[in-house]
Amino acid sequence: MTRHSTEHLIKLFNQTFIHSYNTELVCCQDEPIYLPANGDHPHHRIIFAHGFFASALHEISHWCVAGKQRRMLEDFGYWYEPDGRSAERQAEFEKVEVKPQALEWIFSQSANFEFHFSADNIALNNQPSGAFKQAVVEQVQDFLEVGLPNRAKMWSDCLMQYYRPNQPLDVKAFQLRSK
Repeated sequence: MTRHSTEHLIKLFNQTFIHSYNTELVCCQDEPIYLPANGDHPHHRIIFAHGFFASALHEISHWCVAGKQRRMLEDFGYWYEPDGRSAERQAEFEKVEVKPQALEWIFSQSANFEFHFSADNIALNNQPSGAFKQAVVEQVQDFLEVGLPNRAKMWSDCLMQYYRPNQPLDVKAFQLRSK
C-alpha cells in the first residue's frame, strides 16, 4: 500500500462522516456516482471510479458542494453528458465544475497529493480552458479567505491531520503554473 492509498482515504472519510452525515465513501465502479440511502443501503454512498485517489477526492468535492436536498437525489440531480461534448456544452460543464475542482485542489493540497485540472472531455483534447483554470484559482482563493463550507472544512482538516500535521494550507501554493 502506498501512503496515498484509497483504503486510508475510505477509512478517514467514513470515520469522519458516516455517523454525522450518514454518508460513506465506497470504491470501485467504472463510473463514479452518488447514491442516496434507500431500503437496501442505510447510508448515502459516494462511489468513486477504479480505485483512483483523485477520483475519490473529486467525488467528495461534489458532495461538499451539494446542499441537503440535492444529497437526497441520485448524482445530486445533476446532468452529466459523457465524453464528446460540444464546445458550448463544455463551457457549461466548466461553469458547474469551478467549485468542485476548487475544493478538489484544496483537498489534494491537504493530502499532499498532486492536483490536475480536469476537462473530462477527450473529444476536445481533454484540456480545460485557461478561463476555467483561472476561475478555479479565484474560487480557491475565495474559499481560503472567506472560509470553507462546513463539510469541506471538516474533510480538509481531517486530511491535513493525517497527511501533513502542523502544516497549514498556504494560499501561495494555489497558483497556475506557466509553461
